[in-house]
Amino acid sequence: MARKRVDILLEGVTIEAVAAEGKALTHHEGMVVFTEGGVPGDIVDIRVLKKKKNYMEGRIVKMIKPSERRLEPFCEHFGVCGGCKWQPLPYDMQLEAKRQQVYDQLVRIGHLQVPEIAPVIGSQNTEYYRNKLEYSFSASRWVLEGEDPGGDSRALGFHVGKFFDKILDIKDCHLQPAPSNDIRLFIRKYALEHGLEFYNIRENHGYMRNLIIRNTPEGEVMLIVVFGYDDSPSRNALLDAVSAEFPQISSLYYVINTKCNDSISDQECILYKGSPTICETMEGLRFRIGPKSFFQTNSAQALRLYEVARNFAALTGNETVYDLYTGTGTIAQFVSGKAAKVIGIEYVPEAIEDARANTAENGITNCTYFAGDMKDILTEDFVKEQGGPDVIILDPPRAGIHPDVAKVILEAAPERIVYVSCNPASQARDLAILAQKYDITAVQPVDMFPHTGHVENVCALKIRK
Repeated sequence: MARKRVDILLEGVTIEAVAAEGKALTHHEGMVVFTEGGVPGDIVDIRVLKKKKNYMEGRIVKMIKPSERRLEPFCEHFGVCGGCKWQPLPYDMQLEAKRQQVYDQLVRIGHLQVPEIAPVIGSQNTEYYRNKLEYSFSASRWVLEGEDPGGDSRALGFHVGKFFDKILDIKDCHLQPAPSNDIRLFIRKYALEHGLEFYNIRENHGYMRNLIIRNTPEGEVMLIVVFGYDDSPSRNALLDAVSAEFPQISSLYYVINTKCNDSISDQECILYKGSPTICETMEGLRFRIGPKSFFQTNSAQALRLYEVARNFAALTGNETVYDLYTGTGTIAQFVSGKAAKVIGIEYVPEAIEDARANTAENGITNCTYFAGDMKDILTEDFVKEQGGPDVIILDPPRAGIHPDVAKVILEAAPERIVYVSCNPASQARDLAILAQKYDITAVQPVDMFPHTGHVENVCALKIRK
């Protein structure tokens, strides 16, 4: 049976608030209406696209009167590119919306008992704050309104929201500092001039596939060029041209990825020229970053995030600390100076190799690392063998922690837990399990991604006596 088409036009409604995931909301006849691109105070017409029992979703079709607080977007790609959806929203409103998001997930939806949620720690930079970006080539670019659809169909840029096979050709991105834009534009021009085939994601075929650009505040640059198949003469000519044009590229890699997804975590990254790593520095500690290494993508805010985690851990120098999902060991090393012993566990073997190398380079002797699936490593026997933790710090992926991991944490019964999360929804779910034995004593959101609806959140837990 065909789905019944919704055809409702809400005229002259006022946007009331900012919602999660970059959306805004208003109300109509007792129902919540979600839309994108609204700023509180906007008076708009909304075309309803989906109607459920308790809410509706729609899009703004007419701006009758913009809010007095609405800002002009600073990026020419705003509204088509799927990123930075909150550009029209003043930054103080963004921070308050993120604080509300944390409250909604932990308290309103999660029904957790928490102290007053602290104001969000704002980002030092709201533009050019990322140290890593990934661009995609496409043989089928997104055609903008008013453009000639019969023109050049090739693009190098970002995926358009809801269209996995369409790439928006990006001219100038405000997320990563120079020379990121210049490198991308040079490679795009070179590929076009030399007839290099752009990737067709529907057919899973093509030569030029992805670019990954990493940088550090000290000016080091790592470039990873991903090809869909091997062609040594074309590959070497391109890499030599890029290297000559941008001598500041200190680490140049390539990957031959013939599989159907873009992830390089299971691919060989081949060093073509320069150093195998670039380095971030934090409180005198140096962290080597390889092509597969995880490192927080906002370097300045990473320091603030780790400071919050360390403060919440309340270390005295005598504790055994477990750093779960340790990545390249950044948090483990960051807290090691105030702990007796730190044990880091991480799924990605390459990340653990980086963690061990970083720890040795920093002269740290009280950190030990283990690689493998968290639920397989963190067992009751492991805890007995390594010694029970006094403090557990965990920073899991967006999906949160496995129930088996939560069970072992409860059985290990550390005095304190610090839970760092990039997804307050999964964090709330996990905290509800840990609340069997623990009280939440502090909540501190940190903004890692200005102009987006994403927020990092840190919770401190103390065992209930």
